[in-house]
Amino acid sequence: MGVEIVSFGCRLNTYESAVMKREAEEAGLGEDARGAIVFNTCAVTAEAVRQARQQIRKARRENPDARIVVTGCAAQTEPGRFAEMAEVDAVIGNAEKLTAKSYARLPDFGVAAEEKIRVNDIMSVTETAGHMIDAIEGRSRAIVQIQNGCDHRCTFCIIPYGRGNSRSVPMGAVVEQMKRLVDTGYNEVVLSGVDMTSWGADLPGTPKLGDLVQTILRHVPDLKRLRLSSIDSIEADAALIEAVASERRFMPHLHLSLQAGDDMILKRMKRRHSRADSIRFCADIRERRPDIVFGADIIAGFPTETEGMFQNSLKIVEECGLTLLHVFPFSPREGTPAARMPQLEKPVIKERAARLRALGDAAHAAHLGRLVGSRQSVLVEREGLGRTEDFTLARLDGGLPGEILDTIITGTADGLLTARPA
Repeated sequence: MGVEIVSFGCRLNTYESAVMKREAEEAGLGEDARGAIVFNTCAVTAEAVRQARQQIRKARRENPDARIVVTGCAAQTEPGRFAEMAEVDAVIGNAEKLTAKSYARLPDFGVAAEEKIRVNDIMSVTETAGHMIDAIEGRSRAIVQIQNGCDHRCTFCIIPYGRGNSRSVPMGAVVEQMKRLVDTGYNEVVLSGVDMTSWGADLPGTPKLGDLVQTILRHVPDLKRLRLSSIDSIEADAALIEAVASERRFMPHLHLSLQAGDDMILKRMKRRHSRADSIRFCADIRERRPDIVFGADIIAGFPTETEGMFQNSLKIVEECGLTLLHVFPFSPREGTPAARMPQLEKPVIKERAARLRALGDAAHAAHLGRLVGSRQSVLVEREGLGRTEDFTLARLDGGLPGEILDTIITGTADGLLTARPA
């Protein structure tokens, strides 16, 4: 059976899962007939934790003899909760999951819950190594971790307690990894992190994310497509904005951590931007790069949110020209300030999330319609499916995973573009 990694949540987890598989196999985990299943969990919502626990129980039913290890953000923030599960053999922390020695020193089967836990204080971690990998198995694009952790303390967010404070991978290590991935054959690379725009603050000279992006584009000339995962627009520096606006190899798609469209809710979330900041950012970038597409994270039903406040979140979809929404029904995370605020009724939260998703679906459908008849460069993800430069999914014939095809968009179907070779 070997080592199977089950990954939840963000792109950073996807990247780290590839490192985990390599390190666990190096340690000899899963070499016997029983095999091993490692769950790389997410803690961003209570629903994410529930789904992980559900999948762990299912895995034990289907693999009664396998060794089950739980790690990731939920394991870091709630180790005892997972250790108490009879299905789990070991719980290791977010820092520990990336080293082979952690998998070589797991406790024996059948030990008490407290003996299963191998989780250290994530706040004591002060460095993020560039975990060099030459490929992301089964993926058409590569992901490079440039930063981990977060120094901010948004009132709803448990992630800093799962990831620790912000740490940056040095610029030279990032550039070398990018060169290696391009040499391996990747046409597209995504830069990933927990709080991307804080990259460099802990490095000598305090470089900015834009400095890193421009250095990559300058020193890795054979890289065809560069993306960022998610950014905090209020912290976007001038060099980053210049790269987005003027560099055609920087893909015209940004996913923004907006979270809300109402100023009072943003203040109660302890965000660092106003609704006007978000609207201005999108307008300024679109003026300089008309083909840019914006996605965003928005929380529905934050504590104290009135209908009028929620209307401001609905309005910002049009005001920012958002085309792809990640909607999160508010979920209180124990230990965060928002969990102690006056909560909305669950049916209200659910209804608002549904309205926000419906608006997002309409905006996305309009975006698809605007692309019909256009010529688009599509990166093939797997047989019959790829993404345009602005990250829109398209059905197409031909091409191998990782190959870039020149296409004409012929129509839309089932929420996707349809394309043919140009």
